[in-house]
Parts: sequence; C-alpha cells; structure tokens
Amino acid sequence: MEKIQVAIVGYGNIGQYALQAVEAAPDMECIGIVRRSGAENKPAELAQYPVVKSIKELQGVQVAILATPTRKVEEYAKECLALGINTVDSFDIHTQIVDLRRSLDAVAKANNAVSVISAGWDPGSDSIVRTLMQSLAPKGITYTNFGPGRSMGHSVAVRAIDGVKDALSMTIPVGTGIHRRMVYVELEEGADFDTVAKAIKADPYFVNDETHVQQVDSVDALNDVGHGVNLVRKGVSGKTHNQLFEFDMKINNPALTAQVLVNVARASLKQQPGAYTMIEIPVIDMLPGDKEDLIRHLV
Repeated sequence: MEKIQVAIVGYGNIGQYALQAVEAAPDMECIGIVRRSGAENKPAELAQYPVVKSIKELQGVQVAILATPTRKVEEYAKECLALGINTVDSFDIHTQIVDLRRSLDAVAKANNAVSVISAGWDPGSDSIVRTLMQSLAPKGITYTNFGPGRSMGHSVAVRAIDGVKDALSMTIPVGTGIHRRMVYVELEEGADFDTVAKAIKADPYFVNDETHVQQVDSVDALNDVGHGVNLVRKGVSGKTHNQLFEFDMKINNPALTAQVLVNVARASLKQQPGAYTMIEIPVIDMLPGDKEDLIRHLV
C-alpha cells in the first residue's frame, strides 16, 4: 500500500499526539515536523524524522496537519495550500468558522488543494453528532455541555496575553449549554493581576461566558488534559414529540483532537479542491481500508 505522506506543523500538545496517531495509522507516514526552532533542541522521539523551520524544506508532502494555535491557522494554511499541499486544522473559534472557510476555499481551489477546517472534537466530531441529531428530530433544541475539563484553545489564548507566564482555562458546565470559565494564571514578575484579568475577560474566547480569573503560584500543579462533552437533543420527528437523544464522552483532549486531525487528513485526499468542515465530508472517508469492507462491517 502506498502510504499518505504527512507533515506535522507544530509540535506542542496536539502535534505530539498527532505524530503518535500517524505512526499508528496503517496507511500513513510522517515525513517531517515543522517547528519554529527547527532542529534546535530536537526531542529524542523525533530522531528519525526531519525537523525543519518551513514546510518548503520538505519534499512530497500530501497533507499538512496544522497543530498550531487557532489564531495562526489561516496564515499556515494559506502557505501550505499555495504549495498545493492539503491542510487540516482544529480552528475552534465557532463564530469565525464560516469566514475562515470562505477565505481558505478560494486559496485551495486556486491551487488544486483541499483544506478541512475546525477538525477537532468540538467543533469537529461533535458537529457531526449535532447534525445527525437534528436530522432525526428536525424541530427541537440541542444542548452542548462541555467539561468539566481543560480547554486547550482558551488556555493558549490566555498564555498569549501580556503578563501571563502560564495559564489553565477550565470549562465548567452549568447546564442547558451554558458554561463557566475558570481561568488560573501564573503571572510574569511585575505583571498587574487586574490588568491581566480584564484582558482575559475581553478576549473573544471569553467575552460571552461567565469568566472567573484566579492567580496561582503554579499552573503545572493544576494541569490535567482531561475533558468531556454531553450532547442532548429533545425534539420532534415528523409530528411525533418527545424524542430524546443523548451523546456523552470523557476524553484526553489533545489525543482525541489529534486522532480527528489524522482521520480528516486521510479524508482530504478523497475530496474535490476547496475548503470543508467535517459535516460536509462522508464519515466513511475518514476510515482506512476498502470501502465495501467498511460497509459490510458497519452498516
């Protein structure tokens, strides 16, 4: 079997788990890692892989897994797409997904490439579950209840704020899709806590939720990458009321995000040029193996 040639852009939490998921995939091969520092201080587990500063230094890449902060996704995706390389990312600012899709769709089509955006677990695999639930009960209400758990995107956003040395953002479900954000910050020497707290609460990641900021001596002492979600829809099928569906999972956040990215990297090679969200892609395209064998086993 000819293996899909994959590059991983970024080697933080998600990048490390993405490499594990690629190594475990029967139809994929990692041909390089892109890091800001290049091969400087190269981790021992990357000894067998080329580590470079730019995707342009790698040859034969078919798909780039963008394990980058959300706010850097568009920049990195456009660079890869311009080279004709498919991209997948876990962009997670829900209100900006449509705009990102439009932006990357034009670049992807111009370069005969595919971009799958917002491919984590939420947005991402949860989006598929919500779509299925709504199709089964077209009239009704769906509640998405996250946590309790660590939000990677929110934590990264806080760490980017001036004066923050380290941060942990916990998502606490209040119920009926309402959440509380508990943000724990370790400050740089001389930083003003009130100024930092105000900046956090004004950030788009937090502005629509009840947010509490606490200063701590050590974020590392609190850190746990566990998370979870509970999806509930109550609605109407045809004219029949009181249909109730529920989906629940408890997860290692970066590990699941990375697995989804690997799944859609595979699926990207089966799509026409353009940008897609996960609800636009056949689920079967995300699995390795012969399509008829999958149908025989799963249907």
